[in-house]
Amino acid sequence: LSVENNHNHDLGDSGKQGTISVLQDNKITPVSFSNSPQFIKVKDKVIALVGINLIRDRDSCMQKIPSAEILQKLRLAKALSDLAVVFIHWGNELVSWPDERQRNEAKWLAENGADLIIGCHPHVIQEPEMIAGKPVFFSLGNLLFDQKYYDTKRGLIADCMIRDGKLECNGIFTHTGKNTFYPVIAGTKQYNLPSVSLHSSLKVSGFILKGDRDKSGKVILSGSDGKSSFRSFPINMVSASRAYFGDGKEYLFTVEKHYSNMDNEIGFRPYVYSVTANGLVSRWRGSALAWPLLDAFIIQGKTSVLCALHRGDSFIKHDSANTDRRVVAYHWSGFGFKADPDSGDCIKCRQEYKARGMLK
Repeated sequence: LSVENNHNHDLGDSGKQGTISVLQDNKITPVSFSNSPQFIKVKDKVIALVGINLIRDRDSCMQKIPSAEILQKLRLAKALSDLAVVFIHWGNELVSWPDERQRNEAKWLAENGADLIIGCHPHVIQEPEMIAGKPVFFSLGNLLFDQKYYDTKRGLIADCMIRDGKLECNGIFTHTGKNTFYPVIAGTKQYNLPSVSLHSSLKVSGFILKGDRDKSGKVILSGSDGKSSFRSFPINMVSASRAYFGDGKEYLFTVEKHYSNMDNEIGFRPYVYSVTANGLVSRWRGSALAWPLLDAFIIQGKTSVLCALHRGDSFIKHDSANTDRRVVAYHWSGFGFKADPDSGDCIKCRQEYKARGMLK
């Protein structure tokens, strides 16, 4: 259950945490932005769930699209699952159609990893459609609610099924009668959307990697090559991808959050692992590269290039509020990453970040 909405701080942070505790006590997994993506295993499939709120709440908490944080969560969700689902709170109340901003946000989410987008907040149904080849339920209206307006008594259930490697989505209407806030099914299925093929999860050195989380929220990787399997140690991971560094081997490249004495911050740090039948073997544990890091990803090729988005400050002179950004391409030297800020690869990295809305 997503707990991301514009009322989640009506009773302060203690109220939100209390809600989360009640859900957990009743064996319901709460999905917040901070603990996204959550990984749910259903038979042999892993579904990743990301919760996002774009409507300002009482404490002015909200997310924005585009953002590096959401981009990281989408990449991790897609890499370590068969299906990445975004629950999003957005749009305008009592408006029965999505606006241009919602459409642009849906397009960005779909292009950056979301396989299915399910929206709420308007309190009325907004008709679902395909955006960038992905099903988008802009607004499900109300389900269990007591608003008096006629349209707010109608709801839509996103009825989605994984079948034969594809996602198939329909809509089921509900209606809430007079003097009650309990819904009933109203009519037959509607909105039969085109099916979408599931994506392949991350594969490194023959091992298919899937995600899970421990009680502390850290990511645990499950790996299998059909003959052997493993579960990794808990990792404070924000992204994962396959990398080739020119030695004929495949590696797992991750970005993780760790404290470092170098800058006395809990920041993003790049790591490199070998993937073996015995699990992950650390090959390189890095700092935040040449400057404080905001994001990093791999451009695949014969030899992988590391694209990094840095803050505008430095390790020597800290200013985490600095809004300047610099993009640098790095190449693996065998002992770490060497910056190459003036190369053609750096131009590619800038183009990739501009395409994702991270640079102007």
